[in-house]
Amino acid sequence: MKKALFLAAATLLAGYVTAQSGEKNFIDQPYIEVTGRAEKEVTPDEIYLKIVINENDNKAKQPVEDLEKKMIAALSKLGVDVSKDLTIKDLASSFRQYWYKKSDILAVKEYQLLVHTAAMAGKTLQALEPLGISNISISKVDHSEMEKLRREVKVNAMKDAKSKAGDLLQAIGQKVGPALWVQEIDHRPIRFSSPQIRAKSLNAEVEAAQQPEIEFEKIKLEYTITARFAIY
Repeated sequence: MKKALFLAAATLLAGYVTAQSGEKNFIDQPYIEVTGRAEKEVTPDEIYLKIVINENDNKAKQPVEDLEKKMIAALSKLGVDVSKDLTIKDLASSFRQYWYKKSDILAVKEYQLLVHTAAMAGKTLQALEPLGISNISISKVDHSEMEKLRREVKVNAMKDAKSKAGDLLQAIGQKVGPALWVQEIDHRPIRFSSPQIRAKSLNAEVEAAQQPEIEFEKIKLEYTITARFAIY
């Protein structure tokens, strides 16, 4: 209670001193309030593929272990660093499934593969489908420098706000002063979302020349800055 009374008294005293000295706080100063906007679209360079190996999906009923070895060999041939970019996903759920149906604990395995281009995603689909691995979908996309890109767009939004303020004040013969108040409005990045995509079998005549084509929508970054600038 005493602390609260002390803070209140200090605030009143500060206001009194300011009034006596003739200084104005930012509310009393003439200001202009504007909103700046900036956006940027970037091509994702982190594409996460969900790969499900199920021995019941292939006609030969190959064991998961055999399919896994073939998958790793095929990915390595494509130039994928499997030790770094291929991981087993949701292993815990496999153990939970074990308690319900022990015979199926090794019948299904789920992986996450990171590739960096749409072309590599297409090559992955084409390489794995002949092996009997066609349950492949895109789980998410991202960009490796997302934080840097966010900051860049925010700075551009702030510059846009100041530029607008300067243009408006110039029209009446006045100049924009220091920023008195700034508020950032964060718009979440819009990421590509895709339903499950399966590789399509290719005819023998065109298999060598044709590859699955996958296009990704760009990630859109958008930020809005509302700012008040002093008027000089």
